Amino acid sequence: MKISVVINTLNEEKNIRRCLESVQKLADEVVVCDDGSTDKTLEVAKEFGAKVYHHKSAGYVEAARNFAVGKASNDWVLVIDADEEILKTLADKLREIAALNKVDFVEIPRKNIIFGKWIQYSGWWPDYNVRFFKKGKVRWTDRIHDDPKTIGEGLKLELNKKLAIIHHNYDSIGQFIGRLNNYTEIESQTLAEEGYKFDWRDLISKPAGEFLSRYFAREGYKDGLHGFVLAILQSFSFFVTHLKVWEKEGFEEEAIDFRDLRQQIAKKNKEAKFWLLKILSESEKGTRKFFLKLLKKLNES
Repeated sequence: MKISVVINTLNEEKNIRRCLESVQKLADEVVVCDDGSTDKTLEVAKEFGAKVYHHKSAGYVEAARNFAVGKASNDWVLVIDADEEILKTLADKLREIAALNKVDFVEIPRKNIIFGKWIQYSGWWPDYNVRFFKKGKVRWTDRIHDDPKTIGEGLKLELNKKLAIIHHNYDSIGQFIGRLNNYTEIESQTLAEEGYKFDWRDLISKPAGEFLSRYFAREGYKDGLHGFVLAILQSFSFFVTHLKVWEKEGFEEEAIDFRDLRQQIAKKNKEAKFWLLKILSESEKGTRKFFLKLLKKLNES
């Protein structure tokens, strides 16, 4: 079975060579769908013999996925982003799956490298994605960060870093903030279109809930300072998304009930104490010292 590799691009000169080199032994065809690059992305793609197509940018990749996949001419398709790469072990596995031809799509784990570190907790691993499939069996919606719709029988690869897509995700804080601004604009528009009305309480509950989920429930603390920083940045994303809904509603003034405000803060304080006590009961000595100090601070507040 022949395999097409499909890559969506937008100013990926920095990354695309690494990506193309990693798929050389897997791809019988490489399709690059570009959203309007102004750097040398397409020059590098053509150097590798890729078939290049153009698509008007919507600000996020999902909107162009189906168009790009539609340009593939082979029965099996691997969708990969320009800031990703695969190891030979994964390439061999995908060849084997295509040759057996017993499933319609494959979920592949993904290693996210963020600020120079493989993030193994915080909900970032194993980060399974449907990326390898028979043409016609997988389709993306136009919604940002939405999972694709699948048809038929799927296979979930074993949890093995050698069978994972390596995603060179965020290199810098500036890059994270830049994408955050773009993503929150799209997400706030989606919320507004779905009928959500701004509520100032969500400026506390949504970001705090995201932080507690990432850092405690999904064990982001095990990623050290990286996990702490990412939990804060992702909670800030929720804060900005809801602020942008308020902006779209015309910055309407709304009275804040300070008793309600106190209750909102107290509720999240209680949730944080719950997670701290749970972690303290399970953690090792070195970790306990840090969380005991944090619990003391919460008890004093």
